[in-house]
Amino acid sequence: MAGKYLRGAFVEFMPTFLIPLPNVIIFQYNPEIITHTWTPPPTTGGARIGARNNPLAVSGVPDETFSFTLAMDATDMIADGSPVAQGIAETTGIYTRLAALEMLQYPTGAFSAGSLVRSVSSSIGGSAGAKVDRTIPESQVPTVLFVWGPGRILPVRVTNLTITEKLYDSTLLNPTHAEAQIGLQVLTPEELVSVTTGQLKDIAKVAYIYSQGLRQALALANLANAAESLIGMLPV
Repeated sequence: MAGKYLRGAFVEFMPTFLIPLPNVIIFQYNPEIITHTWTPPPTTGGARIGARNNPLAVSGVPDETFSFTLAMDATDMIADGSPVAQGIAETTGIYTRLAALEMLQYPTGAFSAGSLVRSVSSSIGGSAGAKVDRTIPESQVPTVLFVWGPGRILPVRVTNLTITEKLYDSTLLNPTHAEAQIGLQVLTPEELVSVTTGQLKDIAKVAYIYSQGLRQALALANLANAAESLIGMLPV
């Protein structure tokens, strides 16, 4: 049996009547390359400092994004997985993994029983000539945590998902090998204020503060290396 190793994951918190229910999507294989990008925040147009404008004033924190490719294979799931995972892989290939990733793009509750009933009722009322309120209710994308080891746990929004299916089984044409190109945008505390479920908001905010605090601590730890290098660069 192959040695155990830490895997990355997505954790989607689905609102329920009592507590948020986590839906964990563990990476079958960790991506070999992750692109981590920052975009500077927009300037405020020159906030005034005394009698002059401040050209360095900005309106918030920089935008932070991740992009990477996940590989999935049903053969290895059958060989290395638990009996439950083996049964799922033999029956549906990797379709369950793909479906879990796809659902991260859909608003929470978009396909709940209540929303379906309202849609059917709206259609029936419209055909009967009754006046129906067709206003689309506001919905939100799922609150997702990107977990990449204990030092990086961030609330994110899936901004793009491209799945390339490469192999299929010969019986039901279920995908058995695929790659998923994923783009993520880190949600800032200002954006997390708009999360409607209080428990989800608290979990996401704690994750952001934790990862940002660890980043600041590691940056401070680097000062020792910076001081030593600076001494070597000085001419005296």
